[in-house]
Amino acid sequence: MTSVLRHHRYGRALGAGVLSVALLSGGTAGAFAATSTPSPKVTTTKKPMPTRTATMKPKPMPTRSATKKALPKTAAATVAAGSITVSTAHKTVKHGENVAFAGRVKGVKAGTTLVLQHRMNGKWTALRTTTTVNRNGTFTIRRAFTKGNETVRVVTKDGKVMSSPVSVKVS
Repeated sequence: MTSVLRHHRYGRALGAGVLSVALLSGGTAGAFAATSTPSPKVTTTKKPMPTRTATMKPKPMPTRSATKKALPKTAAATVAAGSITVSTAHKTVKHGENVAFAGRVKGVKAGTTLVLQHRMNGKWTALRTTTTVNRNGTFTIRRAFTKGNETVRVVTKDGKVMSSPVSVKVS
């Protein structure tokens, strides 16, 4: 049939059209396929592309507990369970007058030393006023202040448990 198309006028036009369409749509590989001479088949042995899961093992991500040192269970329970509440009966006092701060602790052993701190220049600093926790979990700590506004809190000596701040105006 190919020889009939080559010698016939309409056949040559049809063959040229097939060749042009093959060149336009399939590129040179399509043009070779449209010609009468068979092209040699090229066979390549490609290795299959490895998948990500086959070649790469995911690295284990460090957990938060693995990066930080874990506290013993007894220490973690003491820190989490400990609390100090403190209040004062007088929010305004005169210069030189003692202010009594009374409070209660939970999760802190009796006999633990408590320290009074005040806020100075944005930092908490310890005052030389201390007390100990009573057997029933209560405490009282007294301090005289100079004129101005004082913001104080009560903290365990080791600094692990602290109360909310309390403000006192000294005139």
